[in-house]
Amino acid sequence: MANAEKKAPWYLWPFWAIWQLIEFIFKLTGRLLAIVLGLVLMLAGALVSLTVIGALIGVPLFILGLLLVFRGLF
Repeated sequence: MANAEKKAPWYLWPFWAIWQLIEFIFKLTGRLLAIVLGLVLMLAGALVSLTVIGALIGVPLFILGLLLVFRGLF
């Protein structure tokens, strides 16, 4: 049901089309932001993990970044 196409009356079609375009742009921006933020967190986690004490924070930070990248891609 989530992929079902919703029909708009013909007189509202221009507004519906603009709304669909805005929705697409927001979805694409959100995915791109999630991927970039995930990569930054992965890099920060890897850098913090260079020390034994920092590994306690760095490994979960890296995993969080990896999960964000996966969420942005899929």
